[in-house]
Amino acid sequence: MVIKVFLASSSGSTAIKKKQQDVVGFLEALKVDYTQLDIACNEENRMWMRQNVPEEKKPANGIPLPPQIFNEEGYCGDYDTFFDAKEDNSVYAFLGLPPPPGSKEVPEEERNGDAHVEEEQAEEADEEGGEGGEEEEAEEEAADGEAADEETAGDEAPAEAEEEAVEETDEAQAEEEEQEEEDLQSEEEEELRQLEVDSRDTLYLALAFLSSSCLFSVTLVAILLLSLLPPSISSITSVVLYAGC
Repeated sequence: MVIKVFLASSSGSTAIKKKQQDVVGFLEALKVDYTQLDIACNEENRMWMRQNVPEEKKPANGIPLPPQIFNEEGYCGDYDTFFDAKEDNSVYAFLGLPPPPGSKEVPEEERNGDAHVEEEQAEEADEEGGEGGEEEEAEEEAADGEAADEETAGDEAPAEAEEEAVEETDEAQAEEEEQEEEDLQSEEEEELRQLEVDSRDTLYLALAFLSSSCLFSVTLVAILLLSLLPPSISSITSVVLYAGC
């Protein structure tokens, strides 16, 4: 069944436009399938609407004004009757359509019957759930126990791994400290040996310097003495000193 709404798209009356918008908007809100038929641009639509509006529903001048509502060929009413049906929550009855589930137009007995059926279904589900509830609780407790054991084992394993890692780290640090001590001792021994060698070389150089200094001093003293002696003795002494050197 298709709802037909006859309206005038180019009407100059603000009141008619408002009524048409009210009808169309309400049908769209209810998600009712309908068809708009324009009487301003289509003469056939105008004539069909005038011919199918019942005589008792026509105004005094005999010309019905839009919007006019039909269900297929059956006349539903004009805006005034539509507005009254909307106020009474009986729009589906006005349109000749069955009300959808949950609508306010559904008889109270049917709504209560559906609610009673839902309650019975809920009670049956609760009973079935009660029978299997104990088994589910036992299974949940067993699963929780297994999970707790796994968590305990999982906690112990990381603790052991941490202890082993700490021990390995301590051993590595001890080995490094021992190696550092050995290296330090080796460096100290090498420095001592080098100091001994340097001291020995310095001593040799000092002795050589002293020896050369003493010889030079003796020679100088001899020269001075020779300068004080007579020439004859001086020449003989020079020969002796030269031969000694």
